[in-house]
Amino acid sequence: MPASVLMILGTTSSAGKSLLVTALCRIYARRGLRVAPFKAQNMSNNAAVCIDGAEIGRAQYTQALACGIEPRAEMNPILLKPEADARSQVIVMGKPWGTLPARHYYRHKGELWQTVTAALDSLRADVDLVIAEGAGSPVEMNLKKSDLVNMAVAKYAQAPVLLAGDIDRGGVFAQLLGTLWLLEPDERTLVKGLLVNKFRGDLSLFSEGIRILEERGGVPVLGVIPYLDHGIPEEDAVAIERQNYHLGSPGDLDIAVVRLPRISNFDDFDPLAAEPGVRVRYVDAPQELGQPDGVIVPGTKSTLADLAWLKSRHLDEAIRQLADRGAAVIGICGGYQMLGERIADPQHIEGAGDEMPGLGLLPVETTFIGRKSTYQTQARICTTAGWTRDVIGQVVSGYEIHMGETRGDGKRAWLELVSRGGEPATGLDGAISLDGRVWGCYLHGLFANQGLRRAWLGSMGWHASGNLTSADGFQDEAFEQLADGVEASLDRARLDAVIGLAHLS
Repeated sequence: MPASVLMILGTTSSAGKSLLVTALCRIYARRGLRVAPFKAQNMSNNAAVCIDGAEIGRAQYTQALACGIEPRAEMNPILLKPEADARSQVIVMGKPWGTLPARHYYRHKGELWQTVTAALDSLRADVDLVIAEGAGSPVEMNLKKSDLVNMAVAKYAQAPVLLAGDIDRGGVFAQLLGTLWLLEPDERTLVKGLLVNKFRGDLSLFSEGIRILEERGGVPVLGVIPYLDHGIPEEDAVAIERQNYHLGSPGDLDIAVVRLPRISNFDDFDPLAAEPGVRVRYVDAPQELGQPDGVIVPGTKSTLADLAWLKSRHLDEAIRQLADRGAAVIGICGGYQMLGERIADPQHIEGAGDEMPGLGLLPVETTFIGRKSTYQTQARICTTAGWTRDVIGQVVSGYEIHMGETRGDGKRAWLELVSRGGEPATGLDGAISLDGRVWGCYLHGLFANQGLRRAWLGSMGWHASGNLTSADGFQDEAFEQLADGVEASLDRARLDAVIGLAHLS
């Protein structure tokens, strides 16, 4: 018998769907069920790589970890990675499928819908419960005919739906009731509960609000979820669009991350921000840079376009000046390519341009090729330049998602490959200056390696406090705290009954 499916839909983008699914995955997994997440179609440049090299949305990867299972492509069969305002790379079942303008993408609905349903069926055959996530709003009337991710999935699985509204942004009554009233009758019957998300303040003051929602909507409110601090990676860059920094204190180590227009995998820097005495802030203009201890140029979905943007804002000059003054300058993936001397695109993979000079801070050159590299990777630190002398020989883990090949003379490489995709590997990655101040590499997730992270921070004058905790330990604690906070706010017995799991209550 196929697994039950619970669908979490939101009234808007950023209503908190991904976080709610993560919490529910952990809640039901720790109650003994085999649980899996599912999102038919995700649009995000924040991606992750499964053990077999399949690329899926970071949110679904994280949700699988919350379930205690290995992430796989079926959990996010379609991933759209925006390259421009109206064009995206389309990842289908973890592999590049094409790069299409939005108007052409929807012509493939029939083919893609078969992929979606096959992926969901596969998951349902392997677990007890699938917790599915929608995207944006289910009542974008001009897009409903092309729906692959919201009510189309709920109707296919005949899944009970929980509709979440974001009270923190205001207008939660219009959000929830308006969405209900715009649904078609057969869709509305699937909505079995409402969730009021991101609530701040005295819950007793909202009792009248609950009554109004239930009377006017004809659907019970199954939870009022507080605004929760969490250490869970964000789904997409909306979370940092207005974020200039994580709050810090005077004397904190100051790390500035360049907020590129097509920034990807910015959760790379969460482990830095989690360290006491470290402030991570996002900047997009020279005047915002100030005099940080370190600057990070992050990954991007469109390296050449974002390098052109960097230069148009004179951030390239500002970064070079900081490097000359002794600040640490780091490049990850696309940022690593930018720190080199030249980027060539002879096949026009990223656009019409042939090549562009980089920032010239590292002695490497990059050429884009049609093959995409997606691996879980391990590498050994193999040099003693600056801070690396304290961690030479250590093996670090991360993952690669990139189209280019970057080459130098090998003398300034600082990572020696150990494995890719679980198989032994040879070769070098990255480049580093002689004093260790400027460096880069292709490995995302690098700062989750505690020894490396603290050695690099220490080279800028930071002092560790407290014991080292594994990345898995940090993450597991975050899952537990999130699950506890959400579960305490739910009518668990009614939710179990909605799913058909009343025997667990």
